[in-house]
Amino acid sequence: MTRYLVARANLMVFGVLVVILCLVGAMAWERLNASREAREWSMHSYRVLTTTKDLSIALRDAERGQRGYLLTGNPDYLSPYNAARDRIGVLQGELQKLTSDNMAQQERLRVLAPVAQHKLEELAQTVQARRDGGLESALRIVATDAGRNHMKDAEAILDVMLVDEQRLLDERLAQNDARAAWVRWLVIGGSVLAVLTLLWAARLLNQAWSHSHRTEAEQRDLALRLRTTLDSLSQGVAVFGPDRRLVSWNECFQVLLDLPKAMLRPGTAYGAFAEHTAEPGRAALESEDQVRHGSQNPREATTYERERADGHHLEIRRTPMPDGGLVLTISDMTKRAQAEGVLREAQKMQAIGQLTGGIAHDFNNLLQVILGNLEIVRSKLSDDPKLQDRIQRAAWAAQRGATLTGQLLAFARKQPLAPAAIDLAATMPDLVPLLRRTLGEHIEVRYVETAGLWPAMADPAQLESAVLNLALNARDAMPGGGRLTIELGNKVLDQEYARHHAEVVPGDYAMVAVSDTGHGMAPEVVARVFEPFFTTKPDGKGTGLGLAMVFGFVKQSGGHVKVYSEPGEGTTVKLYLPRAVGNAAAARQRTGAPVELPRGSVTVLVVEDEAAVREIACAILADLGYRVLEAADGEEALRVLGPDASAIDLLLTDVVLPGKVRGRELSERVLALRPDVRVLFMSGYTENSIVHHGRLDDGVHLLGKPFKREQLALKVAEVLGTLRGDADGSGKVVELRPRRDV
Repeated sequence: MTRYLVARANLMVFGVLVVILCLVGAMAWERLNASREAREWSMHSYRVLTTTKDLSIALRDAERGQRGYLLTGNPDYLSPYNAARDRIGVLQGELQKLTSDNMAQQERLRVLAPVAQHKLEELAQTVQARRDGGLESALRIVATDAGRNHMKDAEAILDVMLVDEQRLLDERLAQNDARAAWVRWLVIGGSVLAVLTLLWAARLLNQAWSHSHRTEAEQRDLALRLRTTLDSLSQGVAVFGPDRRLVSWNECFQVLLDLPKAMLRPGTAYGAFAEHTAEPGRAALESEDQVRHGSQNPREATTYERERADGHHLEIRRTPMPDGGLVLTISDMTKRAQAEGVLREAQKMQAIGQLTGGIAHDFNNLLQVILGNLEIVRSKLSDDPKLQDRIQRAAWAAQRGATLTGQLLAFARKQPLAPAAIDLAATMPDLVPLLRRTLGEHIEVRYVETAGLWPAMADPAQLESAVLNLALNARDAMPGGGRLTIELGNKVLDQEYARHHAEVVPGDYAMVAVSDTGHGMAPEVVARVFEPFFTTKPDGKGTGLGLAMVFGFVKQSGGHVKVYSEPGEGTTVKLYLPRAVGNAAAARQRTGAPVELPRGSVTVLVVEDEAAVREIACAILADLGYRVLEAADGEEALRVLGPDASAIDLLLTDVVLPGKVRGRELSERVLALRPDVRVLFMSGYTENSIVHHGRLDDGVHLLGKPFKREQLALKVAEVLGTLRGDADGSGKVVELRPRRDV
C-alpha cells in the first residue's frame, strides 16, 4: 500500500510537470517564431533604411564630384562622380526589391526614378560642358537651378521614405519587444507554476512518506500484537508453507510438544517434528503421508487426539491453507479431562445422594421405632441382666444401621452440617487421649502442632468423626504396632497447585494430617480409596464407608483431601479445611454421661406423620415428665395449637410432612403467633428446607433420626435453654421447669 501511494504521487507529479513543460514549450516556441519573424522584419527595415541612406549619399557624392571637376577641371574629381553614378542605379534596384511588400514605398520609388534620372542627366551635361566648352559653359547650365531643384525633389522623396521606414521599424521593434516580454513572462509564469507544482509534489511525497511511515509503524505494531497474541494463547500454533516447512509458531507450540529451541527455526521440515515427537506405538503428530492423504477433502480440517508419556492429553487440529500449506493447532485438554473426571464424580455423588436420600428418611424412621422401643423395654426390664444384654445388642445393631446411613449421606455430601470457626490447637489435643484408648497400647500416638494456627471452618463433630475414622484405618494398617502422627499446620494452595487439581479453589487452608507407619497402599488402591464400599480389609472387617465419609465431609465443607502412600512406607492423609474468618470457638469440654437425664414439665407438641415414630417420641417425653400433645401433619398441628398457640412451649416437628404445610412452614406459622416458642426439627434426611448447601440455617436446631432416649432428652433441654449442672459439680441434672413459671 505504501509503495503504491508513493508511486502514484510520483506519477502524478511527473504527469503535471510534463503537461506544464509541453504548454510552456509550445507557447514559447510560438512566441519565439513570432519574435524571430519580427526580428527579420526589423532587419528588413534596417536594410531599407540603409539602402535609402546610401542612395541619398550616392546622389550627394555624385554632385560633389561634379562640382569638384567644374571648379578644378581636374579629371580626378570625376572618380567619386562616376562611382556614385554607378551605385545610384544599383541602389534603386535594391530598394525596388526591398520595398516590394510596401506599395507606398514603391510609389515613391517610381516618383524618385525620373527625378534621379534628371539629376544625373544634369550632372552629365555640366561635366560634358566643362570638358568641351570650359567653366563658363558649365556654369550656365548650373545657373539654371534645374539640377538643384531635382536634387531637392530627390532628397524630399528619400526623406519621406526614411521617415516612413523608420516608423515601420519602430512599430516592428515595439512588437518584437512586446513578444519578448510576453515570452519572458510566460517563462517566468511557467517556472513559477513548475516550482509550485514541485512544492505540491513535495507535499504529496511528504504525505505519502508520512503515511508510509505510519503504515509501516502500524504494521509493525500489528505484527507485534499478533505475535504477543499468539504467544499468550494457551494453544500451540504453527504455520507450515506449501513445501511443509515451518514458517511461524508461538511459544506454546514448543512447550506442548516439548521441542528443543534449536529445532524451532524457519524452514524446519514438518517431518522433523513428526519424528521428534514419536513415542512407542505412535507419534504425537501425523506423518507426512497421513498429512497428504489423511483426509478425502484436502480443504477440510482434521482433528485427532494424542496422549503424552507424562499423561498430558493433547488435541491436535490440522487446518489446510489455500496456498497448500497447513496450520497446526495444539490444545492441552488435560484440564478438560480432569473436569470431566470431576463431573463424573459429581454425577456419581448425585446418584448416590439420590439413592441414599430416597431410603434414608424411611429407613431411619424404621430404625427410630426399633431403637425407641428397645430403650423403653430396657428401662422396664432393668432387673434382668441377660435381657438387658440382648436389648443392648439389638440397639447396637440398629445404631450401626443408622451409622451406615449417615456415612452414605456424608460421602454423598448430603449430611446437614453446622460449620463454625474451630480452634484446632484447642480441639485436637483433647482428641489424642481418646485415640490412645481406642487404638491400643501397641500404637504410639504423636501430636505435632505449628505455632500461629489458623482457625478452620468446619463442623466440629464431623471433624472429630473424620479424624477418628482415619485413625481406625491407620490402626488396621499397623496390625503389629506402629506410630500414628497427627499434624496441624497452615497451608496456602496456590494457582499452580489448583491447576493440577481441578476441584481445588486457591486460598488459605488449615491442614490436619494423619500419618501412619503401616504397610501403605499401591497406586491403584490409592486411586480408589475414597470410593464407597471399596475396602482391602477381609470380609466382615469393614464396610468401605469410613474414608468415603471423610472425603464427603471435607468436600462438603469446601476443603480438599490428598493421600500420599507407598507400599511399605506408610500412608499420610491430609485434610485441607477452609480458613475461618473471625474468632474460633472454644474447645468443647468432654464430660461423662449424666447420671440422670434432664426432666421437665413444659408442654411439647410432637408433629410426625409416622405413627410408630410419633408414639416413641411422645412416650420418651412423657416418661421424662413433659406434657405432650401430638399431631400427624401440619394442618392437624395448627388445629391443636388453636388461634394463639399458647398451649405449647416447644414444637418438635419432622421436617418432611405430608400435605400443604411442611415442617419449616409450620414452624414459621407458630413463631408468627408466639415468637417465644422454641422449635426443634427432627429428620432422617433433609435437604433445602432447613439445610442449604449442606449447612444448617442460622438458629435452626436439628435432631437426626434415629435418636436415642438420652439424645432426645439432652437436645430438648438444650433447645429450651434449661440444661445446667448443679453447684457441687456432681454431674446431676436438675429438673426443668416451664419457662412461664420462671
